[in-house]
Amino acid sequence: MTLISSDLFDLSQTDHVALFDGVEYPWDALKRLATYIQENLRPIQLHRTIGRTHIGENVQLGEGTVVEEGAMILGPAIIGRGCQIRHNAYLRENVIVGDNCVVGNSCELKHSILFNGAQVPHFNYVGDSVLGYRAHLGAGVVLSNVKLDRKNIFVDIDGTPVDTGLRKFGALVGDEAEIGCNSVVNPGSILGRGSVIYPNVCWRGILPRHMVVKNVAPIEVVTRRPRAT
Repeated sequence: MTLISSDLFDLSQTDHVALFDGVEYPWDALKRLATYIQENLRPIQLHRTIGRTHIGENVQLGEGTVVEEGAMILGPAIIGRGCQIRHNAYLRENVIVGDNCVVGNSCELKHSILFNGAQVPHFNYVGDSVLGYRAHLGAGVVLSNVKLDRKNIFVDIDGTPVDTGLRKFGALVGDEAEIGCNSVVNPGSILGRGSVIYPNVCWRGILPRHMVVKNVAPIEVVTRRPRAT
């Protein structure tokens, strides 16, 4: 199997395609992220604010974006046009958010890239990850970015473990992929375009495009009987 950026992402759906130019693997874009933001950030803030927020000095906010009460954007960050940064969202260092994205209530983003139309709407953690065009996370989804042993993260490609060179690497979530509520995606996972993970799944590894992962844990249904008094 090949694993190049255009396999996962429509590169026309980001203003930051230079991050992916010439990379061997898509996760290598994360290695460039901090330097790229430092070189390209223009701290112009054209957004609208609702209530009290905290927005750092090194933050760029596009026209039509709304930042709601309680949101904290530490920066450095580049946030596009027409986004919703909802109540109590927390955007840490080195974040790029495309146009028409949603970062929702009590969500945390750190060292990540969101393509246009990506949605991180409810109680999500996105660390050291890339979300493709119109990728969507259900409520409570966690993109875990650190192994328990704190060592480098490997990706298994056709049976060969490839060292990413990253100690922190969450997931690559392809265009229009859907991850169901309360799922956990383990470090170094790659989800193909249009793939679906059902709710409450703990996933690790590469999921090809347009595949579905279902949680088949048995559910028992019994008759409800009154308790003795």
